[in-house]
Amino acid sequence: MNILITGGAGFIGSHLAEACLRQGWSVSIIDDLSTGCFQNIAHLKNTAGFSYTIDTVFNAQIVAELVDCADAIFHLAAAVGVRLIVDSPVRTIETNVHGTEVVLRAAAKKRKPIIIASTSEVYGKTVETPFCEDGDLLLGPATKGRWSYACSKAIDEFLAIAYYNEFKLPATVARFFNTVGPRQTSRYGMVLPTFVRQALAGEPITVYGHGRQSRCFGYVGDIVEVLVRMVKSPRVAGEILNIGNDREISIRDLAQMVKERTRSRSEIVYVPYDQAYGPGFEDMYRRIPSLEKLERIIGMRPTTPLETMIDSVIAFHQGDHLRTSGVAA
Repeated sequence: MNILITGGAGFIGSHLAEACLRQGWSVSIIDDLSTGCFQNIAHLKNTAGFSYTIDTVFNAQIVAELVDCADAIFHLAAAVGVRLIVDSPVRTIETNVHGTEVVLRAAAKKRKPIIIASTSEVYGKTVETPFCEDGDLLLGPATKGRWSYACSKAIDEFLAIAYYNEFKLPATVARFFNTVGPRQTSRYGMVLPTFVRQALAGEPITVYGHGRQSRCFGYVGDIVEVLVRMVKSPRVAGEILNIGNDREISIRDLAQMVKERTRSRSEIVYVPYDQAYGPGFEDMYRRIPSLEKLERIIGMRPTTPLETMIDSVIAFHQGDHLRTSGVAA
């Protein structure tokens, strides 16, 4: 099988490339390296069946050529991270909406199966947990740039399902819930690598808000296994699936766990949201996925313990890259 991964030099994309190569598949990636990093795929450069293109998914001609050569597509290219979203809302919207439009249009011409990466952010201010795929989406006002990412990814979902219904494109939406693991950067506000970096450096561990807000973290190794199973299953076409772990933890408890597992003397400090992101910033209090549909359709759910995830991120930041080398090891 020939696999195309957009955003393949990113955190999840690079792990997915490794997982697909382990299946014996050929893998092509396209990435403009705006948030991805060539170092994430450098160890794959000379691997048989692997190729890469440094370009943007806005380049419709290149995307069309890559799609023509693929048997299936994972569309992961997107603007990511709260910091980037707050600082660059125009880039966020254009990248997520127009980029997805280009890839879907190319896939539809040959009806190539495609999995579109979405996010738990689309649930917005929804308070009924766990979040179910057929539940309502409740976004904040358009005047709050915080919600531009959620809105743009929701449009991606509507586009994917519209292409499935109107053009019979085998499109699937994967709603990721806080994927973590080696190679994830703290550059754009990702909470776990930020906490680990701060703890290892002896810096204050900065918790935004009161810290009682909670999240569920999924290990990247589990997530890419789910994605590989999805691309093998015809049952996922036209579906939206939550992808993540359903173990819930508050952000202040996460900070404490990181401090303990790094044996750090760092102080945990609380930074008001308006100081971190500007006046009027809004956040989701809880984010818990329902995984029943995922387990029913593909036969698994992510279960890696949070402690193992944290230790893998610590090892990576300490320079232990052996555990992340995958195919090249």
